[in-house]
Amino acid sequence: MTTGLLVAAAALWGAGAGALLPRAAYRFSVPAGEEWRAVCPAGHPLAGWLGPARCGRCATAPSYGSSTALAVVTALVCAVLAAATGTRPEVGVWLLLAPVGVLLAVVDLRVQRLPDPLTLPFAGAALALLGLVALVPERAGQWTTALLGALALGAGYLVLFLVNPGGMGFGDVKLALGAGAVLGWYGWPTVMLGTFAGFLSGALYGGALVVARRAGRRTAIPFGPFLIAGAFAGLLIGAYTA
Repeated sequence: MTTGLLVAAAALWGAGAGALLPRAAYRFSVPAGEEWRAVCPAGHPLAGWLGPARCGRCATAPSYGSSTALAVVTALVCAVLAAATGTRPEVGVWLLLAPVGVLLAVVDLRVQRLPDPLTLPFAGAALALLGLVALVPERAGQWTTALLGALALGAGYLVLFLVNPGGMGFGDVKLALGAGAVLGWYGWPTVMLGTFAGFLSGALYGGALVVARRAGRRTAIPFGPFLIAGAFAGLLIGAYTA
């Protein structure tokens, strides 16, 4: 398969996967300490986690987003990852993990919560899948550094959480395990680049809110989307230069 065909297939995969995320985003988007949503806004039970955020009995759609938006974003993410990675076998891992990353970013933006049913399996799946890819000669990364990257980034975020629990959630610590794994696949420079990009983007966003007087210096912001964005940026550069 040529790179062009791979990118097209990745975009189609992303669009299809993204179209299935709204229901999960709706059900997971509840404040910390509350149970996941099990009913639509009108009170009808919701079955399953994948599909449109729309009740089949009342056709009531939540107001926070649409299937189209998530499909477009996920398609773009998958297409760019495929273009940077090319036909190397690890591209399959990135395409499988990308929709979960988009879902995590959406939920954290809405309610400042990173659900355990997503963060911990994300890290486990990343390491397990990369372990399989490490057996293929054509791969460009190393599973050992993926494992060490997960441990290092997770430990770093744990220290930040212990020093300032109000500024860093424990969900970010769990998400850092998965981010460290995918970044570590391409080596320590990629881990450092992705980590720096995440903190830089988060700082710029927070600074912009302060300048616009939409937040104060002590206002908590969801950091998960910026952790994911930094990992995405580092992964792109790591894949392109590998």
